[in-house]
Amino acid sequence: MTRVYNFSAGPAILPEEVLQKAAQEMLDYKGSGMSVMEMSHRGKEFKQIIEAAEANLRDLMNIPENYKVLFLQGGASLQFAMVPLNLMRKSKKADFVHTGQWTKKAIAEAKKFGEINIVASSEGDNFTCIPELDPATFSKDADYFHIATNNTIYGTAYNDIPQTGDVPLVADMSSNILSEPIDVSKFGVIFAGAQKNIGPAGVTIVIIREDLVGGAAEDVPSLLNYQTQVDNGSLYNTPPCYSIYIAGLVFEWIKQNGGLIGMQKSNKEKAQILYDYLDCSTLFSSPVQKTSRSMMNVPFVTGNKELDAEFIEQSSQRGLKTLKGHRTIGGMRASIYNAMPIAGVKALVSFMKEFETNKGGGNNV
Repeated sequence: MTRVYNFSAGPAILPEEVLQKAAQEMLDYKGSGMSVMEMSHRGKEFKQIIEAAEANLRDLMNIPENYKVLFLQGGASLQFAMVPLNLMRKSKKADFVHTGQWTKKAIAEAKKFGEINIVASSEGDNFTCIPELDPATFSKDADYFHIATNNTIYGTAYNDIPQTGDVPLVADMSSNILSEPIDVSKFGVIFAGAQKNIGPAGVTIVIIREDLVGGAAEDVPSLLNYQTQVDNGSLYNTPPCYSIYIAGLVFEWIKQNGGLIGMQKSNKEKAQILYDYLDCSTLFSSPVQKTSRSMMNVPFVTGNKELDAEFIEQSSQRGLKTLKGHRTIGGMRASIYNAMPIAGVKALVSFMKEFETNKGGGNNV
């Protein structure tokens, strides 16, 4: 068996140690005689799995006691509707920073429930940066303020978290959660789809401050009411049990590998290797402004679509998979999440140098 280096933006690479442990427990989870995929979500075995997963996530992120942790379904995209359904309860207003495809979709959903104020946008710069924010444009009476901390498609990320005062800050952290330490207390709601740094698709993590639970209108469907999910410990209906189980194994793996400080150190090193090469290459370049570069998703281009396609095909033959950029912008994109080993990034850069030399480039740094 040969494992490839999978640079997919999601579903993404998982730690080999996690996959190996899951394989060992596939037919018989800890002497239960069952796979996790077969056991009741009401049984004691799964109760232990979900409780351990929450405890480890709380420990990793240093989540304060006045925050609830939920394991939900529907992906981060469902949260684009759940957040306004639950938080748009006073002024019916929300502020947004528009930084790409995912904020565009979140804005479209929120508009169905209230008034939207786009305080800043990088659309005029083709989403190649995080826009500068002017607090004077913020709505003091907004019910919440929404950002996407990392933009998977465009490869941008926040260096500084907006200061929103009494307005709850809502953050879509789908593509950089667990990549570095954060201060959870700065946020009202954090949500993240699993399929990047957490585990397989199917589960969505929601971390919500207690005072933001319980404000949904009576006509909000039960499953879309945070109060319902809190009251039932994420078990109002059958949850994505196996995805939660794998997420729990990933949390254990992160703890065993230095926690979020360890992840941050590794991620910075991987990103530096790739960006250093891109900045000195005569063939490849990064379209992202340096002050907004993501550690997780690194888009790059040659400036020639035919050459891009050739690179993607040849890299795939070398076991460097899923480097094709998002369909909306083209080019290439290397997603280098927590589970991507440094060796994978070095292998990518090595092939990029070889490709550049073969195409007549003079830089082989």
